[in-house]
Amino acid sequence: MKRLLFALILLAMAVPVQAEWFQRTESIMGTRIYVELWHDDASAATQLMQAVMDEMHRIDELMSPYKDTAQLAIVNRDAASRPVAVTPELFDLIVRSNHFSDLSGGAFDITFASLGHQFDYRQSVKPDKQHQQQATALINYKALQLDSKAHTVFFPKAGMRIDLGGIAKGYAVDNAIRILQQAGVTNGIVTAGGDSRLLGDHRGRPWMMGIKHPRGESHVVSLPLENVALSTSGDYERYFEADGVRYHHIIDPKKGDSAREVVSATIIADDATTSDALSTTLFILGVSKGLELVNRMQNVSAILIDNKGKIHYSADLAPPTASGL
Repeated sequence: MKRLLFALILLAMAVPVQAEWFQRTESIMGTRIYVELWHDDASAATQLMQAVMDEMHRIDELMSPYKDTAQLAIVNRDAASRPVAVTPELFDLIVRSNHFSDLSGGAFDITFASLGHQFDYRQSVKPDKQHQQQATALINYKALQLDSKAHTVFFPKAGMRIDLGGIAKGYAVDNAIRILQQAGVTNGIVTAGGDSRLLGDHRGRPWMMGIKHPRGESHVVSLPLENVALSTSGDYERYFEADGVRYHHIIDPKKGDSAREVVSATIIADDATTSDALSTTLFILGVSKGLELVNRMQNVSAILIDNKGKIHYSADLAPPTASGL
């Protein structure tokens, strides 16, 4: 009897643990944060998902322009009167943002906030023409004075501001994926609003990622993907309409107004920091200049929907039969 019991115990120990999908959703950084991962330990999966959410909170506490204690908010408050020291992490992301500014000829510019902060999309408030012109004159990433040794930021003119809304969520997603990778997770996804990064595949099948219809809830394109990042910028995220004009948060730095040639810009890249910044960039550049930029880059693909509803693809993507909405 004892031998039989011992054999049963050994048999039970030999049975492999069944892995399964675990998922969690929270509202952080002003958007929906979602994590899903494949794991054979429910307790470990729970801890990893909490680690992802903790990282999102950490980035928010560092880079939010709305929280008074965030370093970015302190920069916006004080950097016109004195150089403000920031963490190397925040400094490096500002420098990386300026790289995308150089790449795009200034279409991507974190100093857009000099004008952008004067819009209140919830209350449908926009600056008058005089204030809009004054603030637009302050948009110039090249004017930022960055000290790489002291990690300080200085604004040469009062009224200047920066906002990392076009890159910070993608950066946070990359950090979260790195947490999962370091823990040995091989299949998963992390999403922050319109920014996602895929780890592996969906256990033998690709992840099916949809591009949202700019004026509805349906998807106009579904993409089978794995081990890539995907970001979509749209004029439907934060906006209001006045006198038949849509004012949204993606501002063309040169025009000092919402960019309107494109209504949705999707980028597929190796990492979410890149895809996030480039989706904003192409939205502002428009179809011709935007695709010209992407077609020069390696491992970057784009899908744009213009204001007439036509879908445009970068040279590496074969468009489906239906090429319109």
